[in-house]
Amino acid sequence: MALNKSLSVSLLSPLLIICFIALLSDPVSVGARRLLEEFPKPEIPKFPELPKPVLPKLPEFPKPELPKLPEFPKPELPKIPQIQKPELPKMPELPKLPEIQKPEMPNMSEIPKPELPKMPELPKLPEFPKPEEVKVPTFTMPKTLPGTP
Repeated sequence: MALNKSLSVSLLSPLLIICFIALLSDPVSVGARRLLEEFPKPEIPKFPELPKPVLPKLPEFPKPELPKLPEFPKPELPKIPQIQKPELPKMPELPKLPEIQKPEMPNMSEIPKPELPKMPELPKLPEFPKPEEVKVPTFTMPKTLPGTP
């Protein structure tokens, strides 16, 4: 049963693609356009123009004015007396500390660097000649194949 379904799906999908392409092809749309051109276009009747209604003008009303509020005097903030900043007590002078001499480092004798052992020389390899490029023969293609007209 599964084989039949896969077979039918594999045969149906190319058929659907062909039908879809046929629907979108140019001759169908051209034929539909020709059919539309053959029919006479119906005339749309024109309605008579109606006069615009005149709206009566409304009387202008004066804008209501806001009542004026009485002016209230701004309350003054009470003045705060300035407080004097307290003076900081003076710090007594510190006595000068005697200078301490830095201890001198004893001289270290220089240690000689060990010398690296010398590597023995390797023998030179013989020089090989460079390989020459291989020439590939070129083939010319005949304009017509033998046995064809």
